[in-house]
Amino acid sequence: MNTEPTLSVVIPCYDEEAVIAQFLKQIRSTLNPLHIEYELVFVNDGSSDATLDILLGERAHDDRIKVIDLSRNFGKEAALTAAIAHSRGKAVVPIDADLQEPPRLIPIMLKKWEEGYDMVTARRSSRKTDGLLKRSTARMFYRLFNWVSPTKIPYDTGDYRLLDRKVVDAFMLLPERKRFMKGIFAWLGFKQFEITFKRDERAAGTSKFSAWRLWRFATSSIFIFSVAPLRIWTYVGAIVSSFSFIYATALILRTLIWGRDAPGYASIMVVLLFLGGIQLIGMGVLGEYLGHIYEEVKKRPLYLVRSKYGIDSNEESRFQNPKSF
Repeated sequence: MNTEPTLSVVIPCYDEEAVIAQFLKQIRSTLNPLHIEYELVFVNDGSSDATLDILLGERAHDDRIKVIDLSRNFGKEAALTAAIAHSRGKAVVPIDADLQEPPRLIPIMLKKWEEGYDMVTARRSSRKTDGLLKRSTARMFYRLFNWVSPTKIPYDTGDYRLLDRKVVDAFMLLPERKRFMKGIFAWLGFKQFEITFKRDERAAGTSKFSAWRLWRFATSSIFIFSVAPLRIWTYVGAIVSSFSFIYATALILRTLIWGRDAPGYASIMVVLLFLGGIQLIGMGVLGEYLGHIYEEVKKRPLYLVRSKYGIDSNEESRFQNPKSF
C-alpha cells in the first residue's frame, strides 16, 4: 500500500494471543463496510507467548496489517508511541486488543473528525467491569491529578481516541522518555470532542497491570505533569517552623514565669520522630524528581525495534528519528 490510508488503527500488544483473532474479526467487521483505506499497526511489546506468530500469520493473508516487534518489553506507553510513530493514516486511533474498548465507536469518531474535530476522545460512562477498589482508586487518581496538575485530563478516559494527522505530528515533537499518554494528549490541545461508551468485559486473557504497577504508574504520572509535590513541602516546612517557633516561645515564657521544667522524654521522642518522618518524606519526593531527571538526561531510546513487517525504509525515516526517541 503506497498511498497514505485514511485511517491507521494502532494496537500495542503484550501476551495477547488469546484475543487477537477476536479483535481482528471485530475490527474488520467495523471498518470494511466503511469502504476506506486503512491499516492496522500492531506493536509486539516483548510478548512471551505466540502473539508475534499469530500476527505474522494474519499478515500473510492481509497486507493491511503492519507489525513492529520490539526487542523486549518496554511498557505500554513506549509501545503505543512506537505504533503511532509508524502510522501513516490521516487519522490515527489507538486501541487496546482486549476489546474492552469497542471498535464500533470508530465510525462515530470518523464522522466527528470529518466535521472538523482534531481529536475525538472516548470516555467510559461506566466502570462496572472494574472492581470496587479499582474504581475508587481511579476516581481518587483523576481528582488528585487534576488538582495538582495545570494540565487537566477528562475523567474515566483512556488512550482510546481519534487523532488527526496534525495532532500526531505535534505528538511526535515531544521527546520525553517518561510518558503519561493521557496527560500528553490533553496537553496537546486542538479542537476536541468527547463521546461516551459503556466499557465491555475483557474478551480473553488477563490484565498485565498489577496493583503495584498501577500505583507506580499513577504516582509517576503526577510527578511527570506537576511540580506541586515539590512545592507543597515549602508550605509544610513553613507550617512546621511556625508551630516550632510558637512552641519554643511558649516554653521560654513558661520557664521565665514558673521556672525550669523537668525534661520530658516522651515529648522529645515524638517531636524527633515527627520531624524525621517529615524530612524523609520530603527527601523521597525530591528523589522521585531526581530519578525522572536521571532517566531523561541519559537520552536512551524510548524503545528498540528488533524487526518490522510491512514497514518500508521510507516510512521509517519519515516517522522515526532515533535521536528523538
